[in-house]
Amino acid sequence: MRVLIADEVDKECPARLRAAGFEVSERFDISAEELKKVVGDYEVLIVRSRTKVTQEIIESGKRLRLIGRVGVGLDTIDTKTAEAKGIKVINTPQMSTVAVVELVMSMMLNLVRGVHLANESMKKGLWEKKRFHGTELNGKTLGVVGLGRIGKSVAERAKSFGMKIIVYDVMIDEEAIKRLGAERMATLEDVLRRSDIVTLHVPLLPETKRMINERTLSLMKSGAYLINASRGEVVDCKHLLESLKSGRLAGAALDVYENEPPREPWEKELVALPNVVATPHVGAQTKEAQVLGAITIAENIINAFKPL
Repeated sequence: MRVLIADEVDKECPARLRAAGFEVSERFDISAEELKKVVGDYEVLIVRSRTKVTQEIIESGKRLRLIGRVGVGLDTIDTKTAEAKGIKVINTPQMSTVAVVELVMSMMLNLVRGVHLANESMKKGLWEKKRFHGTELNGKTLGVVGLGRIGKSVAERAKSFGMKIIVYDVMIDEEAIKRLGAERMATLEDVLRRSDIVTLHVPLLPETKRMINERTLSLMKSGAYLINASRGEVVDCKHLLESLKSGRLAGAALDVYENEPPREPWEKELVALPNVVATPHVGAQTKEAQVLGAITIAENIINAFKPL
């Protein structure tokens, strides 16, 4: 059984697969064209977010039986074509929960206290104590859009900061809402109108694409903050840029983008704004998350091919 690992993963993954008898090739920088040429030699393909597993690549994988995604989202994999060809697609949704949640909390604190700006000022040799008047999380309303694993965990931590939690999700977990002491909102619009900070934790689907747009941004409180560590295309960032430049929104924190890395002039302007905390899609980039993802994908592959 041959495995091709197309993106860099922790060494635990290939080590466990080889120990289980798989033949593993590691080609972390393989191009899409080269992948299309060689994928037909493998039964298993392992990727992260860099590699886009398109219809062409899947159709070239004549021997493919399984595609493993080390991470959460499957929007970089043509799952419909894979399903039509009987190719199993698996991921590791549990690997990055703590890592993403802690990044979101750090973003929240950076936004309201301007830590990134104060740090930059100090490194320039300045002492601008009077400039950095922040605000507190205590007593503020956090709107959580998407109450899955990450959304719940963010809400739990925000609650310990004394925040009021309101939530919106099409799939309602009444038990979780009760446990969190949160208030359920009937619509996304209700959350946006009432929140001091909005954090997004939804998958990229037709109904969530650009759910934060010119109209919905206009509903947010003046002086509110927006955090997106889910998928870049959930937010229409051109209109977000306008809201931030006009001063309607106090700030935003972004870990994901429509283009990664950002390449359009307006995208570069957005991430350069002083009231934007921008990170290069590092939500899952902790040692612990990477090891857990590598172990999980390897064990799931091994189990998938165990004889019944």
